[in-house]
Amino acid sequence: MQDTTYTPRMEGLDALRGFALFGLFIVHMPELFELYWAHPATDPFQLAVHDAVWLVFAGKAFALLALCFGVSFFIIMDRAAKRGVDFTARFVWRLVLLAAMGLLHGLWYRGDVLEVLAVMGLFLLPFYRVRSNRVLLAVAVLFLLQPLMLVRIVAGLAGADWANQPLRFWSATIPQVYLDGGFVDTLRMNVAEGWAFKWLFMYESGRLSQILGLSLVGMLLGRIGFFSRPQEFVRARVIGLLIALGVAVALYFAREPLAAWVPASEAMPMPRALTGALLGSLFDLAVMAVLMLGFVALYYGGAHRALGVLAPAGRMTLTLYIAQSLLFVPVFYGYGLGLHASMTQVQALLLGLAAFAVQMLFAHLWFRRFYYGPLEWVWRAGTYLTVDVPFVKRGNGAPGKERVPA
Repeated sequence: MQDTTYTPRMEGLDALRGFALFGLFIVHMPELFELYWAHPATDPFQLAVHDAVWLVFAGKAFALLALCFGVSFFIIMDRAAKRGVDFTARFVWRLVLLAAMGLLHGLWYRGDVLEVLAVMGLFLLPFYRVRSNRVLLAVAVLFLLQPLMLVRIVAGLAGADWANQPLRFWSATIPQVYLDGGFVDTLRMNVAEGWAFKWLFMYESGRLSQILGLSLVGMLLGRIGFFSRPQEFVRARVIGLLIALGVAVALYFAREPLAAWVPASEAMPMPRALTGALLGSLFDLAVMAVLMLGFVALYYGGAHRALGVLAPAGRMTLTLYIAQSLLFVPVFYGYGLGLHASMTQVQALLLGLAAFAVQMLFAHLWFRRFYYGPLEWVWRAGTYLTVDVPFVKRGNGAPGKERVPA
């Protein structure tokens, strides 16, 4: 196995990934790790807080995480290629390990996304060999437009019975065992039904297509040096931000009127509903682009010290993502404190903000002593099938004094 010296990371990308992790967590907390839907807020103020969080982060933070996944994929593959190494087989193994961690995590919390990212990551491999950036962008846009949903809309308008059947996840309810069941019963539910429901939701909602499209966009951003050479994209970031903001505002006000143009009847209800869902997903993508481009513009425009505090959390996203559910699922679920029935949206939001501040502090302290987060080290060591991967910093911990697998 070839070795190389430790190389500094791109802190801007790490900070962006930390921001995505924050957004995902700040959705999970008011969502009470999915249990909010058992008894949604009715108080106007609590509902307004919930809606504000959803407007800014729901569907957007997850999308941003998928985009960062694509950037990371390119970086790993490109660094290996520059050393003359074909990393394809080892990256597949790396995804297998991620899927395994996702499966274990899914026993605890059915909303795990690691397994989904791992499976969709396999589809990135053939596209890595496509040299044309225009072709990659076209394919990414196609997936972001959710072609399967478009086919279903067209088929529904043509009167196809299958295309006018309601999506199955729309009628799903929160399993009672999550609300008042024991720990073993919750695990059984996650195994028996949780895994299947997650994939049903990912498929029917168009998330799988969206993940692949966003990962391809991330790979393309990595290829053109969007994060490694940020000084070359100052003008492009501003233009992109203005366009994304305009699209987001337009879709916010126009998505319902646009969907209303689609014919609907008792026998043909789905085309209009799916059009609304599709426009909603495009709105989420536009807001995600605003968040990403705005964050990067601020980071490289003078706010790097302030936003850089998120970088250590971004370097241990895997560890913190799993730790969040390990700590807070028992807070809300029946086998733990069962606070799903009593915690308000404001309380959940404030608890989430405080908890993430503690996570950032932990990450800062951790990287004073260690090179990788705990699960990041396990993932890296497993990828190379060796424990000869630096973990504890020695001396002043200066980069370049340790050897790590290529």
